Amino acid sequence: MNRFKADLLAQIQRRGDGVRGRVLVACSGGGDSVALLVLLWELRKSLDLELSVAHADHDLRAESPQDADLVRQLCRMLDLDLAEATLGVRAHAADRKIGLEMSARELRWDWLREEAHQAGASAVATGHTLDDHTETVLLRLARGGGLGSLHPLPPRQGSRWSPLIQTRRAELRAFLNSRQVPWREDASNAEPFTARNRWRPILDQVRLEAPELDRHLFETHLQAAEAEAMARTLVAGWEGSRWNLEGEALSLRCEAWTEPELRWTLEMAFRRLDWPREAAALRDLAPWLQQRLARRGKPGSWGDFQLNPEPSGRYLHLTRRPRPSRSE
Repeated sequence: MNRFKADLLAQIQRRGDGVRGRVLVACSGGGDSVALLVLLWELRKSLDLELSVAHADHDLRAESPQDADLVRQLCRMLDLDLAEATLGVRAHAADRKIGLEMSARELRWDWLREEAHQAGASAVATGHTLDDHTETVLLRLARGGGLGSLHPLPPRQGSRWSPLIQTRRAELRAFLNSRQVPWREDASNAEPFTARNRWRPILDQVRLEAPELDRHLFETHLQAAEAEAMARTLVAGWEGSRWNLEGEALSLRCEAWTEPELRWTLEMAFRRLDWPREAAALRDLAPWLQQRLARRGKPGSWGDFQLNPEPSGRYLHLTRRPRPSRSE
């Protein structure tokens, strides 16, 4: 076994992905998914896997029949069963009034889950890479996701399994070239009609200066996830003594809060209440609350929130005003 495959096998085993038995491999014909299929086939005995393949034609590009033909040839070469489907992406997008990308994702995953069920597969393997991880993090940060943006993309998410999540795209293509395995590039990935596509050339320039950016970022995210898990455990332990949820309100039973304690508590409580929890808003709300709680004063409002003192504690309510404004 060469170094590249040995490293991939070690990553999967170290993470404890927990995938065994029948796996349905989603293969579009692109470099990532073709490399995924070949690598899993070569590692199938070490990972105790039985593979079958699924290819979805979104019927959006004139080249899609050639993509399907490449996947068929690959499956014949590897002696693997192949399930195929043509998805009505345009009609679904028009019916749901959503974009083509979201429409394709919805239909593809509905079909893949059904095929996995029919095949008795425990997981659907996808070709998400370390590059995808970096792109996703930057997209989340650009939307103001705060610390939540630093969550590493999980290798397991429901039925989805992404064994290549710590592997660079360039490494996968080098592997395919070394095996003389062809693949087809989707030209639409280079068109700037999605935010992800617009980020890619920017990141390519950044990587010229910082070639290890993706790996360093992933390790940072693992550390951030560990720190966040510890903080959440601490905040959860305060429930019932320092804070509690009562109906559609947050009860704060302690006057002595630090701003970080309040921010973490608000984030956990707001998540469960399904209230807006944009990081910058919580950073502004926390000091206002800290002052109000310490003063034990009269009711007050901040933006969409109302704080009411009651005998059993201070109750924070979401008023959902149309135009938030900071006031007393």
